[in-house]
Amino acid sequence: MTKTPAEVELMADAGRLLASVFAHLDALPLAGLSTLQVNDLVEAFIVGRLGARPASKGQYGYGFVLNSSCNEVVCHGVPSADEVLRDGDIVNFDITLEKHGFIADSSKTYLIGDVAPVARRLVRATYEAMWQGIRAVRPGAKLGDIGHAVERHAKRNGYSVVRDYCGHGIGREMHEAPQVLHFGRPGTGLTLREGMVFTIEPMLNQGRRAVRTEDDGWTVVTSDGKLSAQFEHTVAVTRDGVRVLTLRPEEGRAAA
Repeated sequence: MTKTPAEVELMADAGRLLASVFAHLDALPLAGLSTLQVNDLVEAFIVGRLGARPASKGQYGYGFVLNSSCNEVVCHGVPSADEVLRDGDIVNFDITLEKHGFIADSSKTYLIGDVAPVARRLVRATYEAMWQGIRAVRPGAKLGDIGHAVERHAKRNGYSVVRDYCGHGIGREMHEAPQVLHFGRPGTGLTLREGMVFTIEPMLNQGRRAVRTEDDGWTVVTSDGKLSAQFEHTVAVTRDGVRVLTLRPEEGRAAA
């Protein structure tokens, strides 16, 4: 479960490239685009501009380079020409890429146009919950410390944490050990060691935490039809703390 310093640097290179994909998305006028158009633009950028491989495409038979999860969709939403982003939507784009044989994984929830305050609040709290989890990472800490930090922030803000999906180790394979739950008790679980690399990717629901999978076998939605949001970063345990390998330029203050 641990990577060498050289391997962490290769993963950091992949992470920087992935961060640039989100910077590219940030500059696009997303309203009016279909989620399939966004998928195709991201694929062209990853392959043509970055010379990297979209790691999600072909994984488990999946045919696209990203997951697009809009409004009540919790995760694993499938891009579609029929799903057009409209004013007031919130949409998570979960994107991966592979470079130098290592994979980076990150996601961000976007606000499309004039978004209702209740939706903005959910998105903000989800982002903050991810960072609460990240700040719990250091050598000697426990996996339960991460989950506890995430869930505590969610509950304080009146939201539930989805328990059916979790973060994961990552490296040459998309999904490696350990599983990183977004709930838990402090001081419990696996002890973190320098060189571990994994994702922290909480999904917070406006209502109950229960979810269901739609008939396509991919798309996961809230059981009560209320909104859900997610953010994700790939992180490495360092000698004295944590390094966010997929950190985006505008996040410097959040990392401090």
